Amino acid sequence: MYTQSFSVSDGNANDTAKDSAKASAKNTVKGPKPVPVISAEEAEKIAAFEQRIADDGRIEPQDWMPEAYRKTLIRQISQHAHSEIVGMLPEGNWITRAPSLKRKAILIAKVQDEGGHGLYLYSAAETLGVSRDKMLDDLHTGRAKYSSIFNYPTLTWADVGVIGWLVDGAAIMNQIPLCRCSYGPYARAMIRVCKEESFHQRQGYESLLVMMRSTEEQRAMVQDAVNRWWWRCLAMFGPPDADSPNSALGMRYGIKRFSNDDLRQKFVDATVPQAEVLGVTLPDPNLKWNEARDHYDYGAIDWDEFWRTLNGDGPCNKERLATRVKADRDGQWVRDAALAYAQKRAAREAKEAA
Repeated sequence: MYTQSFSVSDGNANDTAKDSAKASAKNTVKGPKPVPVISAEEAEKIAAFEQRIADDGRIEPQDWMPEAYRKTLIRQISQHAHSEIVGMLPEGNWITRAPSLKRKAILIAKVQDEGGHGLYLYSAAETLGVSRDKMLDDLHTGRAKYSSIFNYPTLTWADVGVIGWLVDGAAIMNQIPLCRCSYGPYARAMIRVCKEESFHQRQGYESLLVMMRSTEEQRAMVQDAVNRWWWRCLAMFGPPDADSPNSALGMRYGIKRFSNDDLRQKFVDATVPQAEVLGVTLPDPNLKWNEARDHYDYGAIDWDEFWRTLNGDGPCNKERLATRVKADRDGQWVRDAALAYAQKRAAREAKEAA
């Protein structure tokens, strides 16, 4: 749903890009790290792997892969999956308060889709040798990151439409290139995810069009929601390229196809004409077309707010995690019952086959 460009590391909430830069500089002063010695056989495997990436081939679970590639994928895919299931919460909050039965049915379907996306992605990550229990435990204990955009409240019904239009629109911009990701299970999962996200964006935009053609109060509600979500959506693409070493690694491995800044620019260029049709003003006085660059220029993003929210100090961080932990705890009996049934059925089948 709302995947930001996952170029930030999991770990302690106090870790920031600045901390990483300081640590890197500190290590540099001490001198270069010793180059690990690899065997001729491993060097041959690495060369074959890199050639497949260069040839735009796919890596499958049974194929040999460098440990750094596997860890990078686990981090990105698990963060993506976490974002899908946490992302159900801001909009799920409005299911019982939707303004009509039609809007309620659409929202229920959308939230259900996001849960399904999380399941696809957890399954893809499991092919890399990490268990779902481990991934969920990392999420619930705060060791794993998820998209910072979910740590903001949905104050009005217009927020639901703006999330569909802007947040899902930013997600699509990020996710379409992932359909050509070098890791096969991830790429295949993203094909279906992107098709469903396209529906989510269209329904969000259509909902806002209806509101903008209604009362002055509803038009003001939409503009207020756009004002609050615009800058958050631009930050969804991740830190600037200069501050994003993980992004460079992802591109080297063929996991990412475009840099954070390139994707952010594509999103701005695509969204400005949509805003004009909708009749809303994007809250950026520096937003203007640059003939020389053939792109829109836009203002500075508040990265301090981004890092604060990502590292646990956003408006809804504690609430989101508490809700996920409670849901996991409350659903334990269902998992226990399903496991007991599967074991009982397997024992019965084994007995009948004997």
